[in-house]
Amino acid sequence: MNTELTTLSNGLRIVTEAMPGLESASIGIWITAGARHELPEQNGIAHFLEHMAFKGTQRRTALQIAEQIEDVGGYVNAYTSRETTAFYARVLRADVLLALDVISDIVLNPVFDPAEIEMERHVILQEIGQALDTPDDIIFDWLQEAAFPDQAFGRTILGPAERVSGFRRADLMGFVGEHYGPGRMILAAAGAVDHAAIVAAAEQIFGGLRGAAAPPIQPALWKGRERREIKALEQVHFAMGFEGPSVRDAAFYPSQVYTTALGGGMSSRLFQKIREERGLCYSIFAQAGAFDDAGMITIYAGTSAEEVGELCNLTIDELKRAADDMSEAEVARAKAQMKAGLLMGLESPSGRAERMARYIAIWGRVPDLAETIAQIEAVNRAAVAEFAAGLRAHSSTALALYGPVAAAPGLADLQGRLVA
Repeated sequence: MNTELTTLSNGLRIVTEAMPGLESASIGIWITAGARHELPEQNGIAHFLEHMAFKGTQRRTALQIAEQIEDVGGYVNAYTSRETTAFYARVLRADVLLALDVISDIVLNPVFDPAEIEMERHVILQEIGQALDTPDDIIFDWLQEAAFPDQAFGRTILGPAERVSGFRRADLMGFVGEHYGPGRMILAAAGAVDHAAIVAAAEQIFGGLRGAAAPPIQPALWKGRERREIKALEQVHFAMGFEGPSVRDAAFYPSQVYTTALGGGMSSRLFQKIREERGLCYSIFAQAGAFDDAGMITIYAGTSAEEVGELCNLTIDELKRAADDMSEAEVARAKAQMKAGLLMGLESPSGRAERMARYIAIWGRVPDLAETIAQIEAVNRAAVAEFAAGLRAHSSTALALYGPVAAAPGLADLQGRLVA
């Protein structure tokens, strides 16, 4: 890798990676302020700000923002997560500094026009309504809330409609003033990029920016509860969560390998046993989400009201069996899947820029790709078995059910079956 890192005197970090042979680049600003940095009365405001960034600045109208990127064949977008808000663009080599100018403008100079706020409020309320009408989306928000109730880490990214309906211009400006300081910004670019040119431009744009120290965030505290929502749907949507390691935990890589072997593909245990052998569902998978100070192993499936009990019990049985007889072949296959997924994702400059920003936010450095591959390779069957046994014996559980769920077992029943 050809990664270069520069930190400006005000704390803004600039990380780039030149990718020889490419004629395009991805460039963006990642801000370490997301849904978990909101106060209860602010829930949804980070996402609202993401929308408003494209609604006009002191130098550009909303149309000009879109036109200046699309006139050169590029695209611009943004997203909000629990820990980050990102604004990024993909352009050709000659237009990297133009993209930086546009992206920095929408981050630093939004006008928050009251008429645009009202328009975008309506759009976001539509987005919230759409999420509530999409069971296999909303179930994960409910599982997060059940796992981390009554705290910032458990609240939704979109926020509740009643909060979003009340945000005003002063609220948006206040969140930006508190959280959008240079010490919490990471400028990342990958592809056909020139590090020195980007640093020089960033110094001109951001060099005079100052900001207060980041306020402390509420630590994530796993509690593990159940949420059951009855609705006349065609299927029961079942999501179960187990407390997992954070990205800083020594168990991070064993947990990723374990979860991939358990439910990460068509050859995984859950897919083979519950879909292929028993035909109880169309979709079932497991995934491991890891954050700065918390993590969660999630299992999801959709099934019929009549078969949900059998599906839940078989899922628990597979978790128990995985702690006893996970094979060398399964571990090797899971590691191969992880390595391939990592390497395929990094063939894109957007994937590389995002990876760099994430690592800088967590560790303050970007590890060499060989180092990450070595950490995956170092996971052996014994480490996976140890993690699986600990998950079975000690992990608290969270449960979310949505649909015709009257016959579904409860959290206490599933926990009892797991430790029996």
